[in-house]
Amino acid sequence: MKIFISRDIPILGIELLRKEGHDVTVYQVDRPLTQPELMENAKQHDALLCMFSDKIDKVFLNECKHLKVISQYAVGYDNIDIAEATRLRIPVGYTPDVLSEATADVAFLLMLAASRKAFHLHKTIARGEWTFFRPKANLGIELKCKTLGIFGLGRIGVEMAKRCKGAYQMNILYCNRSRNPAAEELLLAHKVEFNELLEQSDVLSVHCSLNEATKGIFNKNAFHNMKRTAIFINTARGLVHNEKDLIDALNERVIWGAGLDVTDPEPMKTTNPLLSMENVAVLPHIGSSTIETRNAMARLSAENIIHGLRGVRFPNVVNPEIYSC
Repeated sequence: MKIFISRDIPILGIELLRKEGHDVTVYQVDRPLTQPELMENAKQHDALLCMFSDKIDKVFLNECKHLKVISQYAVGYDNIDIAEATRLRIPVGYTPDVLSEATADVAFLLMLAASRKAFHLHKTIARGEWTFFRPKANLGIELKCKTLGIFGLGRIGVEMAKRCKGAYQMNILYCNRSRNPAAEELLLAHKVEFNELLEQSDVLSVHCSLNEATKGIFNKNAFHNMKRTAIFINTARGLVHNEKDLIDALNERVIWGAGLDVTDPEPMKTTNPLLSMENVAVLPHIGSSTIETRNAMARLSAENIIHGLRGVRFPNVVNPEIYSC
């Protein structure tokens, strides 16, 4: 069958599909497809391997309802109208688990960078501002035995908590819709309500999915309920925090600093004031950017399509209910 891949992915995934005898087309131009372009290509294929930046909404799905499977090259899928895909009986795949370690590493990196003003101080060297020792200059904050608050203690959140517990003996609090007994036992973590998480966390790290309940939840109110010495970390989705409110909170010293791998919008404008703040570290959404992780994502994405084209349920399906209809 014919498969369209909307961005050039590691060859491992492409080879898996071709070994199955499928005809694979990979979009090679170094820019994202527009939705009309993606739609036009999808109409000529039986399956789609897409990116989280592709807009797979109700309009797209009804124009391309012939698709036998859609496989997302990401762990998140808030860009896809899952309810509509389910109604049209199109299975949607994703790539869970394989990027948990890499994304947790980035969250940990951002926490360290913000706590010691690392990105800002690197820039001062390039500007020729590293001159002589000043005892009260460039002071950061230490993390040992501080309290880490996790908003969304799933796979990635657990990996971040393990790093913080192991390296700095941090106390772990978390806010979830439901309890995570395994994490409580492993990490001595305590489940708290959202306001308590805000009030008690020295570092607050976001690892939730994006939905109506979490969109913009970290806003002016939330930041004002945090400690003045707190560091805010977001490696989940940019829309979970209100970027203007975050900028205001940092400018007004409502919180100590921030580390972001996700922003709103993406890509971030070069004039964004967050880029010039000394207590802020920003990365260009590289949470899964390791050779090992991207290869694993390519393998899972391909396996989702292979199973989907066979008409059988696959392990990493977002909407398994279509198989019980």
